[in-house]
Amino acid sequence: MLGFDYKLLSALAAIIEVQSFELAANKLFISQSAISQRIKLLEENIGQPILIRRQPIELTAVGEQLLSHFKKVQQLEHELLPELLPDKPTKPMKISLAVNADSIATWFIKAVTPVLKEHLVELNLLIEHEERTLDKLRSGEAIGAVSVIEKPLKGYRSFEIGKMNYCLVSSKGFQQKYFSKGVTKTSLKMAPAISYDHKDDMHVRFIAKHFNLGANEYYCHSVRSSEAFVELAKQGGAYCLLPELQIKNELVNGELVKLCPEKQLVETLYWHSWVLVKGINKKISQEITRVGQALLN
Repeated sequence: MLGFDYKLLSALAAIIEVQSFELAANKLFISQSAISQRIKLLEENIGQPILIRRQPIELTAVGEQLLSHFKKVQQLEHELLPELLPDKPTKPMKISLAVNADSIATWFIKAVTPVLKEHLVELNLLIEHEERTLDKLRSGEAIGAVSVIEKPLKGYRSFEIGKMNYCLVSSKGFQQKYFSKGVTKTSLKMAPAISYDHKDDMHVRFIAKHFNLGANEYYCHSVRSSEAFVELAKQGGAYCLLPELQIKNELVNGELVKLCPEKQLVETLYWHSWVLVKGINKKISQEITRVGQALLN
């Protein structure tokens, strides 16, 4: 195979984006048999499978490399066209970034908003755990990511953003009901907690480290919203681990109280971006790093 047929790669990207051969065909204005044929031809040219045909549709390791390459080519194309055709209207530049929910709820939006105001950008934020955002880079779904992992993937580089401090909090009423005699191994077994979902191990790690209590020894609500964490805790429905940056006002006005102020979890965040990033992507990376460092240090 000499070079890539980018029509085939665009079919692969569409299928992963919409998770359906039929919807991907509609997106590209071709028939479903045509898009299936493109994937078959791409697999024949590569000499191995690129898709795992199940729900959700997943990429093989080779498929991830192909999609990552295609996304990078798209970036370069979007950056080059305005330079070649400055007087011709261009479509919004699509930028996908992988970010953890706590960063979204605290500092990240402040970092990207100035670029969105200045440039024609269609932003797609992929919300994922800070331990797994790099998977979105690896698969080609995102071109930048906030992560707790410092080591960058091949072809990427990382910058330290700063430290996120987490503390265990609840409402005063909740504290009096469940922790009137302090936060102990016994009291934690009776008090409802909150985690982002079953993959979220931050709360589990905190409780295990400070109270030697396993995840199966207490019960925990699953709520996929950092803002909902705050509201549920304020309403007295549960206690939870939250970034101090997110709840400064609630701690000051007494809506939330620290349950064990001497115990904290500190996570160092890193921004990962493509080595060859330029133009709008470079501006976004610079703003994310600048604003993040200003707010988290």
